[in-house]
Amino acid sequence: MTGLSVEILAAAAAAPITSAGNAQLSVAVLAGIGVIVLLITRLKLHAFLALTVGSLALGVFAGAPLDKTIASFTAGLGATVAGVGVLIALGAILGRLLADSGGADEIVDTILAKAKGRAMPWAMVLIASVIGLPLFFEVGIVLLIPVVLLVAKRGNYSLMRIGIPALAGLSVMHGLIPPHPGPLVAIDALHANLGVTLALGVVVAIPTVIIAGPLFSRYAARWVDIPAPERMTPQRPSAELEHRPRFGATVFTVLLPVALMLVKALVDIVVDDPKNGLQRVTDVAGSPLIALLAAVLVGMFTLGRAAGFTKARLSTTVEKSLAPIAGILLIVGAGGGFKQTLIDAGVGRMILDLSRDWSIPALLLAWLIAVAIRLATGSATVATISAAGLVAPLAAGMSTTQTALLVLAVGSGSLFFSHVNDAGFWLVKEYFGMTVGQTIKTWSVMETIISVVGLGFVLLLSLVL
Repeated sequence: MTGLSVEILAAAAAAPITSAGNAQLSVAVLAGIGVIVLLITRLKLHAFLALTVGSLALGVFAGAPLDKTIASFTAGLGATVAGVGVLIALGAILGRLLADSGGADEIVDTILAKAKGRAMPWAMVLIASVIGLPLFFEVGIVLLIPVVLLVAKRGNYSLMRIGIPALAGLSVMHGLIPPHPGPLVAIDALHANLGVTLALGVVVAIPTVIIAGPLFSRYAARWVDIPAPERMTPQRPSAELEHRPRFGATVFTVLLPVALMLVKALVDIVVDDPKNGLQRVTDVAGSPLIALLAAVLVGMFTLGRAAGFTKARLSTTVEKSLAPIAGILLIVGAGGGFKQTLIDAGVGRMILDLSRDWSIPALLLAWLIAVAIRLATGSATVATISAAGLVAPLAAGMSTTQTALLVLAVGSGSLFFSHVNDAGFWLVKEYFGMTVGQTIKTWSVMETIISVVGLGFVLLLSLVL
């Protein structure tokens, strides 16, 4: 990953922008996060502005000169956008190609055609997990809702029996697996190896999504036994297309960047010789930028041209995919600025001191911090990037594997108990026609299961790796 080097971060930690003691820094951190929470939850300010103001407030409460606080924030913002901005853009393009070409619908229809009866919840979690790889959570929900409603109505299933597995698949991908913004920023902040994190993320994600999806949906369907809402099912993206991409080509395109990054990680482990020709090739091909760029370029043919898109239509699709992510890029960038302000204020040193005094394992501490910010702000992305900044110093002496697990611990914590301050909460409630209480019994509990089970498997892996 690109971004600030370890040497720069070490220099920043060694020369903080303030000489405040741990007590004052603790107050400053709480005040900074409190400002962000207040602005987002009470005043409904955009997260980008809230993170910017919160970063300045942190510096003020820590007693740092304002000009140095501004410099730290802008440096962090620039480094973060440089590190993950292009990757988020490429992921958005790939996701839009998948949706507009009908490739997503082809995956859905093919799998559902082979799944009957008790296999249907497992089919839904498989669909959501595959489609959720390149798509942002909200886009995935909009894309899958018509399918969930259609399957529930035609098969006379409880809506929760079908919907919960789909939501679990999307949520786990969003919180644990790059190229989603949260995991990418955490990987960049903690200087983790993306390929190793991706591989371990898949190991954690599979059992987690099974427990929170098909298995939990049995109980969710008993607690909230509602049919699909009697309203018109939204039109599917491919309804107006004459042609759709083939199933095999679509799956190949979606999994191409994942495969390239995993091959790079495997070769790095097995060969472990930077001068080796094979490793040099896989290091280039498996870098996130090249892997996602390759998938986008391949997707223009396997998805776009296969759907009959002209060159002009392809250009329009790419253009439309970039506009909606402007807000995401700003939030992620501001989160990086907040992280750098934390580091330069000396919070990293304070966290190291507290972790030694309290004897809390680093993975558990990272999860608890992410949980606290998630509960306060409602945003998984804000929770991830803020928590990653706070625990970044803990990764300094860790192995590659342990650093990757630290990323996954933060990602797991960022999904804990979605409630009324989370936009996703209301999105699920309205689409499924549930009350607030029913949404808490199903969606909120599901998110908590993902968070706790994810942490459990992360801790288990830390014992054997």
